[in-house]
Amino acid sequence: MRKPIIAGNWKMNKTMAETKEMISALKPLVENADCDVVLCVPFTDLQTAKKAAKGSNIKIGAENVHWAEKGAFTGEVSADMLKELKVDYVIIGHSERRQYFGETDETVNKRVQAALNAKIKPIVCVGETEAEREGGLTEKVLEKQIVEGLKGFKSKDFDKIVIAYEPVWAIGTGKTATATDANNTIGYIRHILAKKFHRSIAEKTRIQYGGSMNVKNCKELMAQEEIDGGLIGGASLKADDFAFIVNYNK
Repeated sequence: MRKPIIAGNWKMNKTMAETKEMISALKPLVENADCDVVLCVPFTDLQTAKKAAKGSNIKIGAENVHWAEKGAFTGEVSADMLKELKVDYVIIGHSERRQYFGETDETVNKRVQAALNAKIKPIVCVGETEAEREGGLTEKVLEKQIVEGLKGFKSKDFDKIVIAYEPVWAIGTGKTATATDANNTIGYIRHILAKKFHRSIAEKTRIQYGGSMNVKNCKELMAQEEIDGGLIGGASLKADDFAFIVNYNK
């Protein structure tokens, strides 16, 4: 049985003071959650977030990680740097990283390896653009992203890897895949894992939906058989909204 995971992605939002305030408000609201609760925050907020979440069931994640151990990579952060901060998770391959910063399936693969080496759980994002969807390319795009992004990893690695399906056309747009469509697409991702890796990997890997899950649609989405959680953007910036999604089954 796969344990659900609800993760917030703050993107480029919140100062350290706002981080402390938000997590202090959130802790009592999610203390009885039946899912794993994660907040992925900007690099500058990580230490504050870890301190604020101490003693609670909230895990803290970063929003990116470089594949190199160290070196001349201005503006980047290594897995060892995150490990020293005791970061639990890291988002890799988010569509905004692919769109604005040249992320590729190859660099996703290298970043995932770096995270696993540091014992940090990667949340690996995949998803199609609106043009790809309208062109009937969704399945082809997802297969390429998964096969190339996760090639070389063994069964034990998938105990730690989380996949987030985020249709790019639904991120921050207010558009959302129907619950049935999201479930079917995530079911197809599971099919790819079974075909290209192993059926046991497909059965145990947690796959989130990440296209504008919010307080209005979370219960319907989370009721779907294939959906194991959500990667939450805007709704994770407000304690009440994020807590509502975390407690989707209450």
